[in-house]
Order: sequence, then structure tokens, then C-alpha cells
Amino acid sequence: MLKFFAKYKFFGIFLFVLSAIIITIIYNILKPKERLPVYQPNMVTSELVDSTMQEVRKYHTISDFELYNQNGDTITQDFYKDKIYVADFFFTTCLTICPIMTDHMLQIQERLKDDPEVLLLSHTVIPNADSVPQLKKYAVEKGINDEKWNLVTGDKKEIYDLARKSYLAAKSQGDAGPFDMIHTENFVLVDKKKRIRGFYDGTDAEAIEELMHDIEVLKKE
Repeated sequence: MLKFFAKYKFFGIFLFVLSAIIITIIYNILKPKERLPVYQPNMVTSELVDSTMQEVRKYHTISDFELYNQNGDTITQDFYKDKIYVADFFFTTCLTICPIMTDHMLQIQERLKDDPEVLLLSHTVIPNADSVPQLKKYAVEKGINDEKWNLVTGDKKEIYDLARKSYLAAKSQGDAGPFDMIHTENFVLVDKKKRIRGFYDGTDAEAIEELMHDIEVLKKE
């Protein structure tokens, strides 16, 4: 009996390894591929969405824009063509959530510094104060990589419309005026087709890890 097992030991090991490989292959084939949702305005809480957009259920994309970055360069959708990017809203003199958000964006910048497929975009919500020189000063102080991350300013109405109608990431100030808003802590993940694929709390370290994971999922689509 012992001679029998000794004779077929290697054959048994081979069958075991082959079975494990086959099971793994079948599991990977049958395993549902992870895919991120495509967010539409009607899927987002109404306080973050302009009233003209709240019933939109499909085909939502980020609108074209023309803004100016920390170097005075004109930034349009062309800069982000065929790129995944993370967008947010902030202002340079904010002392509450913005410093935490900026620190987390800096972490993302560092982790993706060698990845040309992913870029960053931060919009000031007070463009009258956050001029190009002010954005440049902020960028230098924080160590922002100009090739990776644009801080943009421009027409206040255009930025407001982007926040409320495109990125779905700001609350209206209501009586404060038609183009005043309260920016949220949201980081918005945008795919290569200009569609929103995720919202993340920019002040929460765990949410940043989720964002990093989702970027990798998006790159595999």
C-alpha cells in the first residue's frame, strides 16, 4: 500500500495544483467585475444640485469651462482630455475644512506623482480674492505640482455653475445672492468621459483610501 502511494504521490500533487489553478481561473471568470456607479443629478441630495438639474437622470457630464490656474494659464477641458481627475472647491484663506482637504489632496498628489493618467483640479469659490498671484503664492507654500494639480480662478458665475450644475458639490447661500455658495468637503472623481464616478469626504482619511481604491477600479474599465 505504501509503495502504491509513493508511486502516485507526484501525480497526486500535480492534480491538486492543477485543480487549484482551474478553480482560481473559474472564480476569476465568474466573479463580478467591480464597477463604479455613474452619478446623475437626480441621485444626489437636492441641496447640492441646481434646481434646473435636479430631475436629470442620464447623460450628465461636466460642462466645458475656461478658467485660469496659478500660473495664469488658461485651463479648459482639453487639459483633462482622456484623463481621470479629482476635483474640489476651496479658498486659500479658509481656516476650517480647507487646510485638511488640501493636505489630503497633497497626499493624493504624492501617491500619484508618477501616474500621468490621473490629475487634480481645485476651484476657488471666492475668485475676487483668490487672484492668480494669490493662487500661485498658495501653490508654492503648499508644494503643489503645477503639472499635476491646477488651482483655478475666473468668472464667479462660471465657477458657481460648475459647482452646482456640473460637479454637484456646493450648497446655495440662498438670500446671500444668486451666485454665492457654501462649498462642501466633497472630492469628486471624474472619469475620462467627463462623468462623475464618486464623491468622497475630503476631510476623512478613510474616504481618501476609498478614493484611491476607486481610481484604480476606474483605470481598469
